[in-house]
Amino acid sequence: MTMVSKTPSVGGQAVVEGVMMRAPDATSVAVRRPDGSIVVRVRSQASLSKRFPALARPGLRGMATLLETMADGISALNFSAVHAMPQEQAGEGDKPGAAMTTGAIVGTLVVSMAFGFALFAALPHFLTWGIGMLMGSDALAGGKAAAFHLVDGFIKLCIFVLYIWLVSFMKDMRRVFEYHGAEHQAIFAFESGAALSPAELESRTTLHPRCGTAFLVTVIAVSIFVFAGVFPLLPELSQVRFVNQVLYVAIKLPLILPVAAISYEIIRFAGKCRGSWFGSMVSGPGLLMQKITTRRPDARQQEIAIVALESALNPALFGLSGEFGERVAEFAGYDEFREFSNRRAAGPEESSGE
Repeated sequence: MTMVSKTPSVGGQAVVEGVMMRAPDATSVAVRRPDGSIVVRVRSQASLSKRFPALARPGLRGMATLLETMADGISALNFSAVHAMPQEQAGEGDKPGAAMTTGAIVGTLVVSMAFGFALFAALPHFLTWGIGMLMGSDALAGGKAAAFHLVDGFIKLCIFVLYIWLVSFMKDMRRVFEYHGAEHQAIFAFESGAALSPAELESRTTLHPRCGTAFLVTVIAVSIFVFAGVFPLLPELSQVRFVNQVLYVAIKLPLILPVAAISYEIIRFAGKCRGSWFGSMVSGPGLLMQKITTRRPDARQQEIAIVALESALNPALFGLSGEFGERVAEFAGYDEFREFSNRRAAGPEESSGE
């Protein structure tokens, strides 16, 4: 997931054998099918901040953007998984292009957030508490001191890095990381005003300073300061030590929202300070992590990233207008998409690629 601060703002995410891109007025998913053809889904939509102006204010826009990005990402992953699956492996229920229902997306979001909270919030907290109990340290066994949250944050970061490193050995994830690199290259080329082509993308780095990886690392850092400021003010909630820690972990759940909001504003400000010491300090850890989460893509993967980006930027090519709408188009390959795009840009003629 990449977040950029220029206008128009474009971001993206790697999916199964494809790339999802988000532009101000539309999202798109481009997927390479096993037979080499390309399927594209384009949705024109207004962001939450446009529909509800209050959500565009600092402190709220970060939470709105995070939820919106997660929902778009899960829907895109579902779409890509269906179309990237070889036909002989698809069951009766695998209908190409089938969309998840709103309920399914919400359910998946809830499960994903619960898993993330358990792994990156509850587990580090109890490991830190356990270390404090073993060492006989009141600071680490109490769950409130600044030292507790410093150790908790360090453990959280180690778990995050270890998790990413382990999944990088999975064959399917290596493919996703290659598409992640292609997504970054396409956005870099777009931001510089260069023509979008595989040859142009090849000259670009796969490390983008505003990748969502930087956001996650920033969330971990911000959580240390927020928790260290809030928890010393809390009283003991139970006479039973373990129950007291369970309640402290429960308090961390609603605190995720202000942590995410502050992290978003830091990333946003750092994006405006590109090249400054502050921008480098914020983006540096994320760039290091991207050495794991991105890999050099091949030309065919770069083509998919270009298709996704151009489709998100130009939903009118697919006949979409207004705030809501969706089209799915299929192309025999990248050359056919290129012909389709050129014809539509030149005039209203219909394309045989749809």
